[in-house]
Parts: sequence; structure tokens; C-alpha cells
Amino acid sequence: MEHTGQHSPLGNHTTLVEFILIGFSDVPNLQGFLFGTFLIIYIVILTGNTLIIIITKVDPSLQTPMYFFLGNFSLLEICYVSVTLPRILADLCRQNRSISFVTCAFQMDIFVSFGSTECLILTAMAYDRYVAICNPLMYPVIMNQRLCVQLAIACWITGILVPIGPTHMIFSSPFCKSNELNHFFCDVPPVVQLACGDTFLIETIIYVITTLNITVPFLLILVSYGNIISTILKLPSATGRAKAFSTCSSHLIVVVLFFGSGISVYMEPKSTISTGIDKYLSLFYTILIPMFNPIIYCLRNKDVMMALKKLLQKTNVS
Repeated sequence: MEHTGQHSPLGNHTTLVEFILIGFSDVPNLQGFLFGTFLIIYIVILTGNTLIIIITKVDPSLQTPMYFFLGNFSLLEICYVSVTLPRILADLCRQNRSISFVTCAFQMDIFVSFGSTECLILTAMAYDRYVAICNPLMYPVIMNQRLCVQLAIACWITGILVPIGPTHMIFSSPFCKSNELNHFFCDVPPVVQLACGDTFLIETIIYVITTLNITVPFLLILVSYGNIISTILKLPSATGRAKAFSTCSSHLIVVVLFFGSGISVYMEPKSTISTGIDKYLSLFYTILIPMFNPIIYCLRNKDVMMALKKLLQKTNVS
């Protein structure tokens, strides 16, 4: 495909003004099916996470730090998915899948911001469970409302600030290769692949930031759960152990799914990247996991199910 851009007077590079998102163009016969499937998934994500936000705000029994962070996480999921999925749905309905250079940079920055914030919120949720189970007598003192709000604000602000520098570096680089982006949206690895020249510095910075923002939180969560599991196993009551495990299992499942897929994409060296595999793996952490999250938290949490039933009963009565 021809470059869509202008020739720079500084050299033989092309200044791109847009990318072409390949998306699902390689499976034209599945466009209608995929549109219907993704639309249903988007509705499920919006509905499920909105219900969690509502019940964690209105139900008195859910006014605890754990559900405060869960409400934040559900809001994040809605934002996170809305950066990419509406665009994917639109592209499935049209032939022109071009995305402007500026829009692509903006989408990447916002997508990485919400992803980074999710990593930090999941870490805060793990810390909450750690204090609740390993230091229950001090839990109300340590996890007070002020600390919870401060942690949430810190997670959001840090997540927003993280991608600004790397995004600026990536889109300040010359792009002299094809403007075809073999992806569904402007994610970091496929855009970096189109940059020409020596991208070692950019890749190094991305690797360092990924390590700090994904691997370190993941390790902190694993350490927290190591202590949590050790404490649970020492509980004398089998009922107590089962209850403690049930309050943590939902969060642990989400952590493993989200961090596992994220690390596999962002920590992989550029030279070994299989764009096709990574493209479809990205659907896992951008669409499927956000769909599973409200299902996991609702079905595996009796308190959430009870609050949801009460809300539905009130709605029916009114």
C-alpha cells in the first residue's frame, strides 16, 4: 500500500498523516458475525460494570474498602474498553479503516493510561485483602476512608502520567515503513514496529516502564497473596478458611488473566514478536477479560449477589 503522508525535507522519510488499521480485514466473511459478537460483549461489559458501580454506591453492606476499590475498577473497565471497542465496531462496518496520526497517538496514550491504572488498582485491592486477612484487628484503622481515597487518586494520576513520555517519543520517531498497522487499534508494539531507524532507546524505555508498571505490581500482588494464603492455611476453622479463600479468589483470577496476557505482549522482545498472535492475544486483555470481570466478581461473591438481588427487587417494586 502507498504511504499516506508527505515527504520530509530533512531526508528520505515519509511524514505519516494516517495509519490503516488492518483489523479483521483478512476475514471479510466474518465481519457481520464479529460485529454482533463484539456488540453483545460491549453491552455485557457496560451493563455488568455499571451494576457493580451502582450497588457498591447504594448498598450499605458494601460500603467497605474492598468494594470501594471494586467500584473504581469497574469504572476503569468501562473506560478501558470504550477506548478501543467502539472503534473496532465502527471498522467492522466500513471499508475505510484509516486513523489519523494524532488520533492514533491519543488512543494509545489513553489506552495505556487506563491499563496502567488498572495494574495499580489491582495492587491496591491486593493490599486491602492482605491487611484484612493478615492483620484483621488493625484493618479498620489502616484501611480508613482517607487512605482508600488517597490510594485511588494516586493510582489514577500515576496511570495517566505514565504513558505521556513514551507516547511522545514513539510518535516523534520517523515512520518510513508501511502505514498499515496490523492491529485492531493503536497499541504500543505494532506502532513501534512501523518506526524506522534505531528504536533501541524507545524499546528500552518501554521495557523499563512496563517492568515498573506491570511486573512490579504483579510481584507485589503475588507476595501479598503468598502471605494471605499462608495466613488462611493457619486458620483453625475450615469454614473460616473457605470464607477467606472465597473473598480473595475472584481478585486472584482477574489478576492472573490480566497480568498474564499483558506481560506476554509488552515484555516480549520486538525481534520475537509474532504480530498475528499478539494481535489476537490483545483481544483477550482488551475485550474478553473486561467481560469476565463482572461475571467473576458477581458469581463468586455472595455479598455482591445479595446486593444485586435487592437492587433488582427495588427496581421491580418501583
